[in-house]
Amino acid sequence: MNIASPTLSQTHREALSSNLAEVFGFTELRPGQTEAIEALLGGRHVLAVMPTGAGKSLCYQLPALVLGGLTVVVSPLLALMRDQVAALRLNGIAAGSINSDQSREDNVAVWRQAQAGEIRLLYLSPERLMTEAMLNALAKLDLRLIAIDEAHCISQWGPAFRPEYEALAGLRDRFPGVPIIGLTATADPATRADIEAKVFAGKAVSVVTGFDRPNLSLSVTLKDHWKKQTVAFVKARKGQSGIVYCLSRKKTEEVAALLREEGHAALAFHAGMESAVKQQVQDRFMTEPGIVMVATVAFGMGIDKPDIRYVLHTDLPASPEAYYQEIGRAGRDGLPADTMLLYGLDDIRMRRVFIEQEESAAERKRREHKRLDALIAYCEAPECRRRMLLRYFGDESAPCGNCDVCLDPVETLDGIKEARLVLEAVMRTGQKFGAAHIVNVLRGNKNEKTASFRHEGLSGFGAGADRPQGEWQGVIRQMVAAGLLDIDIAGFGGLRATPAGQALMRGEGSFRYRPDRLGKERKGRREKSAAAQAVDNLDAAGGELLQRLKALRLTLAKARGVPAYVIFSDRTLADMAARRPRNADEFAEVFGVGEAKRRDFGRLFLQVIGSGSESD
Repeated sequence: MNIASPTLSQTHREALSSNLAEVFGFTELRPGQTEAIEALLGGRHVLAVMPTGAGKSLCYQLPALVLGGLTVVVSPLLALMRDQVAALRLNGIAAGSINSDQSREDNVAVWRQAQAGEIRLLYLSPERLMTEAMLNALAKLDLRLIAIDEAHCISQWGPAFRPEYEALAGLRDRFPGVPIIGLTATADPATRADIEAKVFAGKAVSVVTGFDRPNLSLSVTLKDHWKKQTVAFVKARKGQSGIVYCLSRKKTEEVAALLREEGHAALAFHAGMESAVKQQVQDRFMTEPGIVMVATVAFGMGIDKPDIRYVLHTDLPASPEAYYQEIGRAGRDGLPADTMLLYGLDDIRMRRVFIEQEESAAERKRREHKRLDALIAYCEAPECRRRMLLRYFGDESAPCGNCDVCLDPVETLDGIKEARLVLEAVMRTGQKFGAAHIVNVLRGNKNEKTASFRHEGLSGFGAGADRPQGEWQGVIRQMVAAGLLDIDIAGFGGLRATPAGQALMRGEGSFRYRPDRLGKERKGRREKSAAAQAVDNLDAAGGELLQRLKALRLTLAKARGVPAYVIFSDRTLADMAARRPRNADEFAEVFGVGEAKRRDFGRLFLQVIGSGSESD
């Protein structure tokens, strides 16, 4: 067990080891978890940025048990609170939530439990937490830890949509001495810096374990009869759970009806539906196999269904962060999953309009435009898409072999001459102007801006007049994708020459660009996760047993009104099918089986395994 840090007291080390094994059923922590947990137990603030499936929740749930007292978890959505509370209770952990979905009597009962010290983790929305009454009441309790889930919302939602998220910055001063952990799977460097400054005043341990989800196959193609493209994509995956994202409420209804006509179990979900109907639809998706959810982005955050096999975007998302979040709902069990993004020029126009119509400060609008620029550059990528996406979040990787560009390379043209013209224009104008202005300089377009900055007198003014505006814009986007240019999202949004771009100016390196981006779907190389390997290692009898164990899990989940993964993960069931435990002690050795689940579910699963019924 990797909990042997000399920075921890002997008491903390022993408590961590025992709770990790006995409560959660794990033998070791994952990368990043140890660093985050040790910092919290040492009284320090933490910002944890980990990919989906990396075990972010354990970073605060385990310290909550070790520290004792009360841990408050700030969570943005009711569905997320409900599922996490249910999962904790099944692990034998006292957890509760106060929210608008419950009756006043239920909320009062949960609060009284918190006052009596009977609850370890209390889940609250930012709106409920950041009231003077709640803050004053919490100040009278034995508060030991605060966890802010989906912490990127502080930067992305706070300024425009949910001001209480931005108000969470006041928790540091309101509860001095209480460590705070912010957790997210989606934060570029600028967003991370914003969170650290607002919530932690720059004084936090930053744990960033990377953003790669190698089991996701990434594909992007231009829209070409999008209805036919949607039907074909879903048809190739019939019987699998998937999400189809649409930009409008009307479109979700239209696409869901279209897919039902094609014989799929398709449901629509959007913010305009009645709350009870949305809950019913969501419950079906979480508990029934093979459901296709056709939804706006109102659906998704907090949806932790592990066996979603694909995510299809029929429209361009708002930003790389939104895209990464949305595709991140696929393949949470670590098994292969497909993603496809359809986009066209009209998508780009609509996204620009949405940004301008948003009631927010000019600075926020400028940043959102630049984030959209980065997503367009991803769509234009002439090289590995995964490298492009990870680079946006500050990561580097080798070509993945599991995206459409790697698997089905298209013809590219030598673009060194064009790239040097762009880089010269960027450098000569001071590296602080966006693509539109650079294109005007290249094409020799005279306007008020080129005149006021005296750029019409530059030696390169009009050097690219022989090419249309759209072609130059495509070259610039692909230069961003290739890492030759960088979009300064945190600053003024200007294009900057990267070290690779500066090297190209000196005659080092190369650049090729794609004149045509319309591609087709291809099956990719799939990375084998621990869950996938566990399934692959089963013999024929083990595979049949796994299906029976999944059937039992689904029955138990429906009876309790919780998602199936809350009972046991696929990896846990695969380990059961491989080990075939014969009694309660052997059952306790299965990956992910803690004491409470051994007690509550051991007998039932042992009966299905057929190796005896010796259990508590």
